[in-house]
Amino acid sequence: MKDNFSVRSDRYAKYRPSYPEALFAHLDTLVPAKLNAWDCGTGNGQVAVELAKRFEKVFATDISAAQIEQAQQADNIGYSVQSAEKTNFDDRQFDLITVAQAIHWFNFDAFYTEVRRTAKQNAILCVIGYGNVLVSDTIDSVVGELYHKVLGTYWDAERRYIDEQYTTIPFPFEELPAPRLAMEQQWTAEHFIGYLNTWSAVKHYTERNAHNPVHAVQDEILRLWGSGARTVSFPLLLRMGRVEL
Repeated sequence: MKDNFSVRSDRYAKYRPSYPEALFAHLDTLVPAKLNAWDCGTGNGQVAVELAKRFEKVFATDISAAQIEQAQQADNIGYSVQSAEKTNFDDRQFDLITVAQAIHWFNFDAFYTEVRRTAKQNAILCVIGYGNVLVSDTIDSVVGELYHKVLGTYWDAERRYIDEQYTTIPFPFEELPAPRLAMEQQWTAEHFIGYLNTWSAVKHYTERNAHNPVHAVQDEILRLWGSGARTVSFPLLLRMGRVEL
């Protein structure tokens, strides 16, 4: 599994969007027993800390120790550096398994084998992602040019699963209907530019070309943004399934 997010993990924790309450309220309706949850590929713990409000114990894993060092804390979250495909968890341990903006980096078959091993009968697997950010027609056009034309060849091949809205990932479980949700945040232009700098393709481009491609568009974004905060929206990509053993 690739690790694109250990470098400048503090920036990732600061600038990435957070998931909506409506997502966790929906999961509440699917998981009656709230003993143990596993948040796989936890990153900075955004999902784990929300699950900790509902579950007795949350186990949160990531391959990046740097990311976990930045993670949000709660008394009932246990963070550990482990791969998605092989963990030290017990068989039949989890009522819920979540993966947020990470499954496209996994070895699908190996991860799903681990899901079946560690999940309880009829546990829920929730795969979460988010699509490209939407702000306004003019700003979206500038960002789209950066995303597709400037950075197009610098995205990892796995990024296509996001572009395909997670509809093409293998998902060998009894699939459940998923609500249509979006993450909406109030961001300043500076925060938005900070978010663009967390893109893995920006890191790849900068390493190969010795300059940051975001710098070429940030003045235009600042001009179009105006003063104050704007609403930014990220459509959620959801696949939900029941694990039958």
